[in-house]
Order: sequence, then structure tokens, then C-alpha cells
Amino acid sequence: MAVETYIEQAQARVRTEQAASDDLLDGYEAFIRRIRELHADRTPSSAPGFTATAGVASPSVNASGPDRCRAVRTAFAETVRPHSVTHVEGTESLLETIRQELSDPIAVALAPTTDASFTPELKRMVLTEAQSRQSEATALQSALEREEADLEEAGAAVGEITGWIAETDETPLTVDGFDALRQRHQTLAAHRDACGDVARNRQRFLAGTTNNGLDAGVRHRSLTQYLYREFPVDYPVLATVATLEETLRECQRAVRDHVVRRA
Repeated sequence: MAVETYIEQAQARVRTEQAASDDLLDGYEAFIRRIRELHADRTPSSAPGFTATAGVASPSVNASGPDRCRAVRTAFAETVRPHSVTHVEGTESLLETIRQELSDPIAVALAPTTDASFTPELKRMVLTEAQSRQSEATALQSALEREEADLEEAGAAVGEITGWIAETDETPLTVDGFDALRQRHQTLAAHRDACGDVARNRQRFLAGTTNNGLDAGVRHRSLTQYLYREFPVDYPVLATVATLEETLRECQRAVRDHVVRRA
């Protein structure tokens, strides 16, 4: 009796997302390194410079400002952007990606039309936002590792049960004697209990969060909803054990009928 399982598909999906997460984290590490190495412009003390509210610089910025802002855009385009737009449908401009990843004010300040100066304040803002995204990517990476481990544990339990079903199905119920049927019935009951344990453990996992310090955390339920949004079921592990438990219950009913006939 074949039992449909979605756990292997889920494991493959997690591996794909882990690779994308690793690439994004590497991109942010490279971006942060390049921004740290980029010298900020020194604006006159009387110039207002870049502010989070205004998002633009004084018209008196020196000529190197636009060049350094261009260097920031180039660094972002070469490090972060390729891994940020992998799930974006259609075409997204570089400044839109910067806005999505680093904030509206930073995108405005770095826009070619703004002619802003790359002030120390703007540099700090870019680094702060990039480090925040880096922290989030690290939390995602950790959450994916925990999801991978939880899927492996659930998969092992399900695999043991489905393996037993496949092996036991080779012996028809009509061949077994009374004691063998009773033992099969007890084993089916134990496997149903095991399915319940897997479901409860999974529910506890889904209710949890993976944190990376105080500023970044990933809710497991939200992560799985994102990961498996294109699956035919919302919760692959729970759907699998529910189907498996139903199969075991039907098998148990069939065994019980044979036991009653032999009694």
C-alpha cells in the first residue's frame, strides 16, 4: 500500500532556499566590506548634508559625492542585487531593489538624480541597514538549518513506518495466524501513536522562532508558509502524517476484522 509523502519534496525545497540564503549572506558580507573601504565625503560644517528625513545633501557638496554614490550603487548591484531579485517577477530597477533592501531614504540619497554627497552619516546609514539585513539573513540561515533538522527527524519516523507497511503488505492477512494478526494490530497501534508524536513535535516546532540576537528573528510558521507556498498542501509534514495515520487506521480495521473471524 503506497503512502504519499511530501517530506522529501520539502527537504529539496529547503536545500534550494539554503543555497539562495547563503548567496544573499555572502553578497551582504561583500557589500559591507566594500562600503567600509569607501571613503565618505567631508562636507562643510555649515552644510546640512544627508538626513534621514530629507534624504538629500546640500548643493555645495564636492564633486566626488556623485562618484562615491555611484560606487555604492555599483557595489550593491554586484554583490546583493543578483541574490535579492531571484524571486522577483518581471524587471525591478536597481534603485527599487535598494529601496526594498535598504530603505526609501537611502534609495533617494543614492539616486543619480539626487546628486547627493556620500557623507559619513549616509555611510553609517547604509552600513547600519546592510548589517541589519545581514543579521536577518543569518537568522534565516539558522531557521532553515532547524527546519532541515526537523524534516530529517520527521522523515526518519515516517520512513520507518512506511518501510514496515511495504514489508508487511507482502504477507496477506489470510496467511497470518491469530497471534501474528494480533501482533500486527499492536504494531499498527504503535505506529499510529508514533504519527501522533511526529504531529505534536511538528506543531511545537511551527510555534517557535529562531532568533539572531535581539534585532532579527524568524517565525517558523511564517517560514514554512513561505517555503511551501507552491506545494499542493500547506503543511507537508502534517499532511503526510495525517495521510499515514489514516492508512494505518484502515489497515488496523482490516486486521481487526480478521482477528474477529479467527476468534
